[in-house]
Amino acid sequence: MGILAWIIFGLIAGVVAKFIMPGKDGGGIILTCILGIVGAVVGGWVATALHLGGPVTGFNWPSFFVAVIGAIIVLAIFRMVRR
Repeated sequence: MGILAWIIFGLIAGVVAKFIMPGKDGGGIILTCILGIVGAVVGGWVATALHLGGPVTGFNWPSFFVAVIGAIIVLAIFRMVRR
């Protein structure tokens, strides 16, 4: 269930990250969702590795916030690399 949860969270987190950080990124909604999935997985991995808030699994608010933060970070890195 862990990776499936991060994929679903990533799809939603990508859209939320785009609303938080609007701008022209190119690629449309598909790229936004892919960046969200990558951000959610990276955010979940970092939070688990740093032991932040206990285990990050399943559908809950802390996991969602980690996914959104991870998606925002990946979106910011993507924008810096793209420029």
